Amino acid sequence: MNPQKMNSPHFKGISTHLNELRRRLIVCIAAVAIGIALSFAFADQLFAILIRPAGNISLIFVEVTEMLSTYMQVCLIGGIMIAMPVLVYELIAFVSPALTPKEKKYLWITLPFVILMFAGGVTFGYFVLIPPAMQFLLSFGAGIATPQIRIGNYISLVSRLLLAIGLVFETPVITTFLARLGIVSSKWLAAQWKWAVILAFVLGAVITPTLDPVNQTLVALPLIILYLLSILLARLVEKRKIKPMEVTS
Repeated sequence: MNPQKMNSPHFKGISTHLNELRRRLIVCIAAVAIGIALSFAFADQLFAILIRPAGNISLIFVEVTEMLSTYMQVCLIGGIMIAMPVLVYELIAFVSPALTPKEKKYLWITLPFVILMFAGGVTFGYFVLIPPAMQFLLSFGAGIATPQIRIGNYISLVSRLLLAIGLVFETPVITTFLARLGIVSSKWLAAQWKWAVILAFVLGAVITPTLDPVNQTLVALPLIILYLLSILLARLVEKRKIKPMEVTS
């Protein structure tokens, strides 16, 4: 490679970003590895937590490697959840130099609410959504066949449900952040309420593994409430923007 190009400011800038990316990736991998090690130490407790919403059912495994792969899956999920604060911090720290001071401020203010809303969504899914969904699935056709649930299938289903509900609960945080940046407005959000209701029931049908309209409604109603909360928060953000302008005028 040409030495002049290697010494150019553009090449040095790219090299600096790549070195920083490598360093942050190493930190993230180390954090996940530590989280996985901790999850291994408490794997039995993690399994007990994940199995509890299903009630008193006997889980089985039918493949030689199924229990081992499920064990690794649970520990990996636990490790990522434990390392999540580090992962989010490293991501924000890496992209923050490209943001304006105002965007950085809003991003750091939003971060705690991202964690809280995700935890709230997981809690809602664990205590409100999964128990009735599992009861419906296990009781449906019970007079025809005896359910024998594979542990790998159960853990995958519960993990996907909790992740989906946790992400959906981020809606107010995302819309508030976008409203702060002026990308969306409360007026625009309010005008889309009909589509939001339809989308809420579509997501309820997609997220829930059952055809039971009650379980689908259990997901759709909180989504509609979250959307209405998003409109309210966006309106509050707009009012806070207007007040400083009125004072300066």
